[in-house]
Amino acid sequence: MSYKVMMQYFEWYLDSIPHLWQLIKKDAQHLKNIGIDALWLPPAFKGIGGTQDVGYGIYDLYDLGEFDQKGTIPTKYGTKDEYLAAIDALHENNIEAYGDVVLNHKMGGDANELVKAYEVNQSKRDELVSDEELIKVPTIFTFPGRYNQYSQFQWDHKCFNGFDYDILSKRHATFLFKDKNWQSDVDDENGNFDYLMGANIDFSSVYVVSELKRWGKWYLDFTNLDGLRLDALKHISASFFDEWIPYLREYKQKDFFSVGEFWHGDVHKLLNYLAEVHDQFSLFDVPLHYHFYDACQNNDYDMSKILENTLVKCKPENAVTFVDNHDTQPSQGLQSWIDDWFKPLAYALILLRIDGYPCIFYGDYYGISHNHIQAKSDMLDKLLYLRKHYLTPQQVDYFDDPHTIGWVNDKMVCIMAHNEADCKKMQVDKKYSGQIFYDYFSLEKVVIDKDGFGLFKVQEKSLSVYVLRGEQDEE
Repeated sequence: MSYKVMMQYFEWYLDSIPHLWQLIKKDAQHLKNIGIDALWLPPAFKGIGGTQDVGYGIYDLYDLGEFDQKGTIPTKYGTKDEYLAAIDALHENNIEAYGDVVLNHKMGGDANELVKAYEVNQSKRDELVSDEELIKVPTIFTFPGRYNQYSQFQWDHKCFNGFDYDILSKRHATFLFKDKNWQSDVDDENGNFDYLMGANIDFSSVYVVSELKRWGKWYLDFTNLDGLRLDALKHISASFFDEWIPYLREYKQKDFFSVGEFWHGDVHKLLNYLAEVHDQFSLFDVPLHYHFYDACQNNDYDMSKILENTLVKCKPENAVTFVDNHDTQPSQGLQSWIDDWFKPLAYALILLRIDGYPCIFYGDYYGISHNHIQAKSDMLDKLLYLRKHYLTPQQVDYFDDPHTIGWVNDKMVCIMAHNEADCKKMQVDKKYSGQIFYDYFSLEKVVIDKDGFGLFKVQEKSLSVYVLRGEQDEE
């Protein structure tokens, strides 16, 4: 049975020099050695911010750091050739590469248009609050620096359904274009959450959908990626992805991996979305992340419930589990950073259990200098080692106490305490009677009794992982 691990290989405040693509090429062998099987790479496309764009201010999907646009040839992460070389280096080390796809919007239009539109209520997007008016918006995208290479498709207001700024009146507001509608199969926050930012792409346009299908085939052919991370799903028509993903899979004739970001703490929202797309891809387990956040913020948190109402509990085959990411890190809009003391517990809950596809965050492994956050590579290397050498399908849970929980996985016993030192009696196989299990972190020893039970200890706000002593562990 394969227990793959993904790493999100970027954080929000990375420097643009040295190029990230170059760093990935150098780091590929090390990543494989520590137990990383796939990398989620940041958006590789030219953004409105040029070399300072993290990748989500999408301008040109066909410019992977190849054309002189937005004041630069390379993106923040490097050139097209460096991107392809990084993917090749990952493949040489048997690591899959997942591309981050941002299809919700476009930014940095090349020219303006006069468009008839209505202002909508920010908290009730289906409600018009103005009469028809003429606004000026940057919705013409001709990509003059690319000279029609790879695609001659040009975008104008007919490809979009809304914008958030009128150049004529210098007014910030959300505008719905005349004769357009918000998509109905999106999240219902604010009445309708189709609009997020920039020039909002209209997925009811057959021309747009046709172009994005063509682009998807080009992108997979051009890069040889193994999978996709899909951004901002709650703002994009579910029916589009329900059609687009199988279209690409049929074209590539392989079941490439896809995971989407549907940012909502209610697991029922995620389950409903998965039903809409017929379970064709995975989702990040946002509810689990918020459980981690609540646990480290609340001294009275009930640890026995930490997996309840999470995607990994309800639908593990579609769950990508994570602790933190670029949106939850300090200073970001979804900041909900997990405290340092709880990080080992949270990572054990995703790395040392059999359910879900765990994703490690670059900012946890390598640190975040912008926020003076220290690297936790030593802790994560140990958990990855334990996952590689000890994780098996035999898992028995002891989630029977609000402060201390544990589970047994054949030759590995995990126990964690929320706010006070504790111990828990747990049973391994009787065949280990008389043998010694030791805590991989503290070297605390436990002798297994004749019935296969041991009394396993853990310190307050801490994690202990007991494994069977053997030659492999004494290297």
